[in-house]
Amino acid sequence: MSIGDLPVLSALRTRMQWHQERQRVLAENVANSDTPNFKPRDLVEPKFDATGASAPGGAIGTLPMMRTSASHISSSGAPETFDQNRNVGFETRPAGNAVNLEDEMLKVSSNQMDYAAVASLYSRSLHLLKTAIGKA
Repeated sequence: MSIGDLPVLSALRTRMQWHQERQRVLAENVANSDTPNFKPRDLVEPKFDATGASAPGGAIGTLPMMRTSASHISSSGAPETFDQNRNVGFETRPAGNAVNLEDEMLKVSSNQMDYAAVASLYSRSLHLLKTAIGKA
């Protein structure tokens, strides 16, 4: 088994590949911001199981709400999840284009920061493993 076959490193590589592909999709959205009838697209975020392997289904739909203290207010009848992928109504221009440049650029910068964080974690994990086996 090579170092690259470890589940954690595999999950990090999958995540970096997802960020690369998402950057391409977001760039297409920005490039087509004036194309008539163009609808913006985005990728579904990968989902991992406890071992770090890709889980079936792939999308993270909702985040469960958490009570960290018994004194916190409990929800009464409200859903106990927060939908992070909720699409708030897109503005569509008369030409049929629904790209909002401000939203797309926010997604691009967020994606870039997330990629940098994952790449740094991957690099540090490799360095740690090499140090542990005495090759660094």
